[in-house]
Amino acid sequence: MPTEDTQELLLPRSRTANERLHAMIPGGAHTYAKGDDQYPADLAPVISHGSGAHVWDVDGNRYIEYGSGLRSVSLGHAHPRVTEAARRELDRGSNFVRPSILEVEAAERFLATVPTAEMVKFAKNGSDATTAAVRLARAATGRPRVAICADHPFFSVDDWFIGTTPMSAGIPAETNELTVRFPYGDLAATEELLTRYEGEVACLILEPAAQTEPPPGYLAGLRALADRHGCVLVFDEMITGFRWSEAGAQGLYGVVPDLSTFGKALGNGFAVSALAGRRELMELGGLRHSGERVFLLSTTHGAETHSLAAAMAVQTVYTEEGVTARLHALGERLAAGVREAAAAMGVGDHLVVRGRASNLVFATLDEKGQPSQEYRTLFLRRLLAGGVLAPSFVVSSALDDADIDHTVDVVAQACAVYRKALDAADPTPWLAGRPVKPVFRRLV
Repeated sequence: MPTEDTQELLLPRSRTANERLHAMIPGGAHTYAKGDDQYPADLAPVISHGSGAHVWDVDGNRYIEYGSGLRSVSLGHAHPRVTEAARRELDRGSNFVRPSILEVEAAERFLATVPTAEMVKFAKNGSDATTAAVRLARAATGRPRVAICADHPFFSVDDWFIGTTPMSAGIPAETNELTVRFPYGDLAATEELLTRYEGEVACLILEPAAQTEPPPGYLAGLRALADRHGCVLVFDEMITGFRWSEAGAQGLYGVVPDLSTFGKALGNGFAVSALAGRRELMELGGLRHSGERVFLLSTTHGAETHSLAAAMAVQTVYTEEGVTARLHALGERLAAGVREAAAAMGVGDHLVVRGRASNLVFATLDEKGQPSQEYRTLFLRRLLAGGVLAPSFVVSSALDDADIDHTVDVVAQACAVYRKALDAADPTPWLAGRPVKPVFRRLV
């Protein structure tokens, strides 16, 4: 191996902890995206604790962290206003046999933040909320099919979505056949799909925005298509919620879905999600109607007081401190620095930063311009060695200018190695083991 480019990061305690994790937990993590297969061989830090924009592993190394909590910790770890709000409720009891008054307050606060919705129901994770939206749409329309956006990577752990991925083992083919796909940004193709399955599609579900901005008129066009074909329009705002605006993408772009789902940033790491939408739809899961009952969301822990208090505090911090604008400013500074560093090292066409400034990701392309897990591995190794833990470049508001400057310096060093690998047309000597792997794959 080219020793002049090697700055080894040794993680003996993390390696031991990973073995312990795999011995007791399938996959070694509770989320596949956190698995050690997503990191270079023997370089998967196991976290001890975090504060603000930094985390420490069990070996004592400190990292600047991006994509914190899979985009959920947008204010930074252990944010004082959020943790204090949760701590107050812990001393008052967290779960009761009847609703807490905090559930009223949290619902009022959420609906004030997302005024396009008329009712809300809280849960603990995003999958429960999106699946509830799908069930509600099927019940309201009497239709079996779900149309998902083919360009968005994840909607739920439940069968209606996972059956469409390479990890579909255990899901009946009949279930898979009820989920169909439409391309993002293409109204004509979506209308063709709805016409092909006329009267069968219960809902269109998509992230209203992702790595590209919606084309002009696209979301409004989808709204019109859903109305014309009698299906429910569902916005998955798990990522866009708060990062695009406090009211999500629907608040930014001015297009109102029938139902929407929120999570991730809503709790700043605490487990809370929300299904929100039009009263006439949401009330089908309630008690004040005369029709057939819909089992919408009914979870023992869905309204734990400390998580709802955390969510209320998050909303307060966002509105009072202008967090969304700060996320965009930090992201723009980071993206500019990374692009400049990559261009200076001659790899600007190979290390590509994409996405809205508040939700940046990066692509690693090989010498032919094709996505490469090998080059991703090389890049991640260099970032980790420089104290940057970055499966993405998604920022939190806890970052400061010094963090961004250090990150850009480390990226520049990584790009120097990247250039050497491109010149050799072979990144293998710089990998030190197997490459990282995509989350969704059929075989281990």
